[in-house]
Amino acid sequence: MKKIIIIGGGAAGMMAAVMAAGQAKCAVSIFEKNAYLGAKVLISGGGRCNLTTGIFDVKELLKNYPLRRSTARGAKFLMTAMFRFPPEKVMEWFEEHGVPLKIEKDLRVFPVSDNGKDIVSALEKDLKSKGVEILCNMAVTQIAKNGKQFTITNKDGQAFIADAIILTTGGNAFRHTGSTGDGYAFAEALGHTITALGPSLNSLVIAEKWVGALAGVSFEKAKLTLGAPTFGAYERIGSFVFTHRGVSGPAVFALSSYAAHEPISKKTPLKLTVDFFPDEKFEVLELRILNLIQKNPQKSLINFLDILLPKSLCGVVTKIANIKGAAKAGALTKENRATLTRLLKEFSMTVVDRSGGEEFVTAGGVNLSEINTNTMESKICPGLYFAGEIMDVDGFTGGFNLQAAWATGALAGSSIIKL
Repeated sequence: MKKIIIIGGGAAGMMAAVMAAGQAKCAVSIFEKNAYLGAKVLISGGGRCNLTTGIFDVKELLKNYPLRRSTARGAKFLMTAMFRFPPEKVMEWFEEHGVPLKIEKDLRVFPVSDNGKDIVSALEKDLKSKGVEILCNMAVTQIAKNGKQFTITNKDGQAFIADAIILTTGGNAFRHTGSTGDGYAFAEALGHTITALGPSLNSLVIAEKWVGALAGVSFEKAKLTLGAPTFGAYERIGSFVFTHRGVSGPAVFALSSYAAHEPISKKTPLKLTVDFFPDEKFEVLELRILNLIQKNPQKSLINFLDILLPKSLCGVVTKIANIKGAAKAGALTKENRATLTRLLKEFSMTVVDRSGGEEFVTAGGVNLSEINTNTMESKICPGLYFAGEIMDVDGFTGGFNLQAAWATGALAGSSIIKL
């Protein structure tokens, strides 16, 4: 009987084990360095576990894996895995295993219970029913290829032999969950190259002092543009929120994903521009402002702008426009109106940092050109498979990273039994 060892008991590792063990004629073990499985799954979505997406069209689904101009970062690479185990099949698997699911209006998918423990429990129950050996507190320190087999050594110096292994150790993000980048060293030792690593899906720090006064102010829909010296400008339409130090939210996370490898610092700042009215052209918005002024000529500028913007942002806008907030709306000149319109369409901020240690995923990983897209097997080291975030694959928020983990884990697990 073939021995398969899966290193990493997160989403990808658990699903890989489910698929491998379901094929019989192989003994499957999961080595997990934490005291329990699914540490990152349990805290995803604020503990609710946004396990996948309600976008069922695979071509549309793949648009949520950023296509960086220098490398693909997953979209094309994931095609086979996503067609074989798309979101609807992921949902079907969990519902068949006793976890009712719901699709929310933004197409994020959660357990009806809003509890990620239900997701991990369903996987654990299935793994145990299939006889998968689950070894927690099993920290691997070395992997070596000996002929056609692998020798895995743990922190206590114990050696284990496997006919094949699946590396599902994750990336560098959420390090307190055990994702400390161990797998990169294992992959390199077995002949693979690791692309540049960077934080992705994180908040951005703004230099302007007024930003703290806007903490909590949010917008359901705005167009954000991040200027980047390496690849030009990145754009995203979506929701975002001001924080005490900068900006956060889905649209910001998406921009941070696009710009994961851009240098950002006080010495190398990036310009972030917000269009608060992305559905209105400049001329249309300017005319709307004129019409509002004509209806409210006696209102102070601050109170007038309150019709268009959250009040706390009105003061910032008037200060930047160099117009006194107490001035009557009817006294605004044509030049004043143009300045205000421009600010509402091109509100500029200076990005000087990322929120350190708060990123959700790691951009970069095992070079995708070295992995067979149809099986997840290494092209360099036969018998070695990969799944999940350890690879140079990352998506936006909305369940896309877990979907990639389930899909690549399922593909690796179902392919490995063909050894």
